[in-house]
Amino acid sequence: MVDDMAPYDFHLPESRIATHPARPRESARLLHVRPTSASQAVLNTHRITDLPTLLRPGDLLVANNTEVIHAKLEAMRGQARIGITLDRPLPGGTWHVLARNARKLRAGDLLTFGTDCVTAEVVANEGAGAAELRFSVEGAPFDAFLERCGVLALPPYIARPQGPTAQDERDYRTIFSRYRGAVAAPTAGLHFTPDLLEALAQRGIAQRTVTLHVGAGTFLPVRSSLAEHRMHAEWGHIDEATAQAINTTRAQGGRIVAVGTTSLRLLESAADENGLIHPWRGETSIFIRPGYRFRAVDVLMTNFHLPRSTLFMLVCAFAGTTNMQTAYHQAITDRMRFYSYGDACLLERQP
Repeated sequence: MVDDMAPYDFHLPESRIATHPARPRESARLLHVRPTSASQAVLNTHRITDLPTLLRPGDLLVANNTEVIHAKLEAMRGQARIGITLDRPLPGGTWHVLARNARKLRAGDLLTFGTDCVTAEVVANEGAGAAELRFSVEGAPFDAFLERCGVLALPPYIARPQGPTAQDERDYRTIFSRYRGAVAAPTAGLHFTPDLLEALAQRGIAQRTVTLHVGAGTFLPVRSSLAEHRMHAEWGHIDEATAQAINTTRAQGGRIVAVGTTSLRLLESAADENGLIHPWRGETSIFIRPGYRFRAVDVLMTNFHLPRSTLFMLVCAFAGTTNMQTAYHQAITDRMRFYSYGDACLLERQP
């Protein structure tokens, strides 16, 4: 049987996985990938502080302004312990969640959280570790409950045997954070600081934000073939002013620079066949892999991703599979730091 995931596989030594961010944030390294064809690219290593000189006056930087919530909870169903990671809110006020020991859950079961007064009712067990829950509170009381009882759902490759630290609470949030709802941070945004944003502005590079609440599905590997894989839905929003700014930038010859794959996926979801961005609100489960025709984004800044992941497929679609295999090989050889707290790539779209 042919392994259609093989082109997206690579060996990553464990020593290349970052467990803490660079300090200061903008001191992280930045691998600039400029494709000249689908199989050739110019590679240069810089620092994040060099970003203003690598972009052009008239470009527009688009970042994700979602804010991470305390999405990881420990619940009890009678005497059974159930680990829960919130995934996304559903229109009827319930939550889609991923759960450990989910096979034990039945519709109507009541979950408790230590001695806290908040409870959750199981609405449905969807199978494959997914469930739908209705919590006994909503809005501000629910936010307060998460602060009391939840913790950050750090990616599994950031080892914290005792749980996330107070430093993680500061590190795992971006300068763009505004709207609560993400399970995972949009990690390309972690590199930005006020000084870097000011330097970009002085260079003539405008800035806008969009919202995509990153779900728990971002941590899930591809367990089947590409044809069978289904992306988890995530909720996003682009307002009218931002859509207009993006369209005006393109019309004037500027480039759209997406900060992170989350921003890119939302922009591509909102683009029409001519590349125009429309105000947008709703869920997207867009799956971008080689063969996809990009309509909205010209440049992508993103961290280094896991092997055999949909995110590595996305960057291969953007800059060329051979180019990204070469870029990742160089990054590993040069001891660049991978994943959420690691270094970054600046990818120009392949011609």
